[in-house]
Amino acid sequence: MTERQAGSTTPKAHLIAAEVRRRIVEREWLQGERIPDEVELAVEFGAARATVNKALQLLADEGLLDRRRRAGTRIAINPVRKATFEIPIVREQIEGAGMSYGHRVMAVHRSPLPEDVALRLGMAAGQRLLHLRAVHYGDGRPFQYEDRWINPAALPGTEPVDFGHVNANEWLVRNAPYLRADMAFSAANADRRDARMLQTDPGQALLILQRTTWNEIGAITTVRVACHPGYRMTAAN
Repeated sequence: MTERQAGSTTPKAHLIAAEVRRRIVEREWLQGERIPDEVELAVEFGAARATVNKALQLLADEGLLDRRRRAGTRIAINPVRKATFEIPIVREQIEGAGMSYGHRVMAVHRSPLPEDVALRLGMAAGQRLLHLRAVHYGDGRPFQYEDRWINPAALPGTEPVDFGHVNANEWLVRNAPYLRADMAFSAANADRRDARMLQTDPGQALLILQRTTWNEIGAITTVRVACHPGYRMTAAN
């Protein structure tokens, strides 16, 4: 999956995108075919070239167009709709559900990266990063357990931040803009630590989220989130 922050797009750009999308879906323009350039489309739709550019970028974000510099814009050969999402602030999720929020850091220290985590981050195993474990509560009951690694080298100015007392999820969302992110969902049976942190039984089926973010310096953080049994997630396109 990819993750991005949406910019402002005019209603005219959305109308142009809708018409271009229709031509693709109804096969007026075929896969692999180069579409008219922005100047031609601007004349056709009576719009500024910048507006056409925004419209085409919307469709590229959806995976319908393949835009390459100097090569023009073509209909994607294997169109894949790309999901966009925002990293949630867990406190807001819990309070939005009408529950009182609580947060507790269970452990925080610098540790050498194990191989599986290093692979996710694209870093060498053994490097020492900040490792913390925390639980988010709703009405005093565990809601999510997070096992997180933070790379301070990618976050200049974080030295004064005491993640032993600061909510890392909320701080990172508000203070660490990312350029890209990977996210994956899976189901897993609770191990002993999951069970203890979430106050459930070992072997209980859990929803697991793995998320890693990067900026222009490098990997920012990777986190494994285990959700309490019964956790429900909703999404909208």
